[in-house]
This record gives sequence, C-alpha cells and structure tokens, in this order.
Amino acid sequence: MQRLESAKLNLKQKGYLDIETPNIDYVKEINRLKKEKNAILLAHYYQRDEIQEIADFVGDSLALAQQAAKTDADVIIFAGVHFMAETAKILNPNKKVLLPDLLAGCSLADSCPPDKFSEFKKQYPNHVVVTYINCSAEIKALSDYVCTSSNAKKIVDAIPKEQPIIFAPDRNLGAFLNKETGRNMLLWDGSCLVHEAFSLEKLIDLHKAHADAEIIAHPESESHLLQVAKYIGSTAGLLNHVRNSNKTKFIVATEAGILFQMMQENPDKDIIPAPAKEDNTCACSECAYMKMNTLQKLYLCIKHELPYIEVNAELAKKAIIPIERMLELSK
Repeated sequence: MQRLESAKLNLKQKGYLDIETPNIDYVKEINRLKKEKNAILLAHYYQRDEIQEIADFVGDSLALAQQAAKTDADVIIFAGVHFMAETAKILNPNKKVLLPDLLAGCSLADSCPPDKFSEFKKQYPNHVVVTYINCSAEIKALSDYVCTSSNAKKIVDAIPKEQPIIFAPDRNLGAFLNKETGRNMLLWDGSCLVHEAFSLEKLIDLHKAHADAEIIAHPESESHLLQVAKYIGSTAGLLNHVRNSNKTKFIVATEAGILFQMMQENPDKDIIPAPAKEDNTCACSECAYMKMNTLQKLYLCIKHELPYIEVNAELAKKAIIPIERMLELSK
C-alpha cells in the first residue's frame, strides 16, 4: 500500500490527478484516444455502468485474463482493480497496462499478505497451492495453480485426489469447493468484504416479500447465505443462469455492478439486489475499490498513459506459470 500511495502522490505532483476537465465529452475523447493509441479498454462487470457501456470487452476475471492474453492492442486500459491489471501485465510484459486509479485495490487480496502466506506454506511442504486470481503477483508466484470462480472446480478436479492442497485466499470459496469436490483442502483465512456484507435476516425478509423470486449467489458469500441460494455461480455463471432461466424474478447476492449487465440482457425480468447488513446508498453490497474508476480518470489515464502497472521481471516469470496452467486447463 505504501508503494501505491507513493505512486499516487507522484502522479498528483505531476498534475495528472484531480485535474478539472470542464466541457469535455469523456466518451468521445476516450474513444478517440483508444483509436489513436491502439488501446483496448477491458472492464469488469463490477465497474460503473457508464464504464461498462464504453468498454471494448466486459467480463469476469477469467474472461478478462483470457482477453488480456490474446489482445493485439499496444495499450491495455484495465477498468478494474489492481490485481486484474497486474495479471494483464504479467501476461503482456512488453505492453503498457494502465489502471485509472492505482489505489483501486481488493479486500480479498489484502487479506493474504505474501510474507505471512509464505510462512504458512512452509508448514505444509507436501501441499500444492491453488490460489484464487484475487491475489497479488507475489501470492501467484508462490502458487502452483491460479483459478477463478468460473473454473475453480475444474482446476481442483484436475489435481489428483491423493494430492493435498492449500487453497487461498478466500475461505468461503474454498469451503464451497470442498463441498463440491469432496476434497479437504487446507484453507487460508481470507475473505471479500463485499461478499460478506450480505444480511441473511434481511435477505429472508426480502424473499418473503418476493416469494416468487429465486435467490442466486456468488460462492465468495458466507456459507449460511449460500444455503438459501437456489443457484450458486461465478459472475459469468450468474449472468448465464438468469439469461437461460425460465424464472422471471431473481434476488442477486453479489456485487451490485453486475445488475447493469443483467438488466441489459434481461429487460423483461425483475432483478433485485440482495440487501447488505449495513444501510448504504443502494441498500446493496458495492465494492468501493471497483467504483473508484470514473470516466474522468479513464480519460486522464489514456491521455497521459498513466498510471501504468509495473511487475518485477523475476516475479512475473514465477507468477505467469500458475496463470498459464489455469488458461490451458480452461480451454
């Protein structure tokens, strides 16, 4: 975090941040600059609606990693959070990868400090390490496999049953996978604040008011919430389920940014966000990090080609191995 704070201060001192840009058509200028610089804009489903609208590609972590691996663009602008842009840089060491706000982090990645995880790993030398993509490059470099929620079961199932596994950093996803695969993976005690913010009591009350609605949830959610869900799946899985279901009403327990794409694809269906434990502006669960990116920051990012992501070359060589294993198994 100190490195990111230093970078942010440097950008502000150079005048690249907090600049007033009145009377600018951000969408028009972003599109012009993308064409001029042969740049591609990748966005996660949790981004602000207006960013998803102008992105060249919108997807979950797996689809974004796959897209980053095959793009022929000279510049990758990542409308997401730091670990996503970092993964894109690892896959594209010779391309410039930009992130509109370097402080767009991840509570789940932060819950797994590399020094502590390294010590934990040393206690179990016979275990292979499977890590959720929501982690730092340092954690990926300590891993044997990387996975996303879309392909986690497939990755775990590819490992021989007799082989003990450490799964990190998400304990909720790990517990769900243990149940789904019949494994007994050793779980790192990390979690996503967004997916632990849902209130089961409020959810049950909401479902009473919408008895015809189907509850669907992301596997990063807590186990007691998953027990009441009729469908559990990744971000892409939730979208596919709603798109293909005969049901017409859904209560959705994941980050609220997904609702934009879900509503776009299903205008005749009723999409209701699951309620959060604490009252907030949308009465749902939002990732503050994901919402740090704005059209203004995107414009400044592309215009100045800053902030850009750097990954140590030796670290990247180690981190790319489990990422490439994931991409190969996901074909």
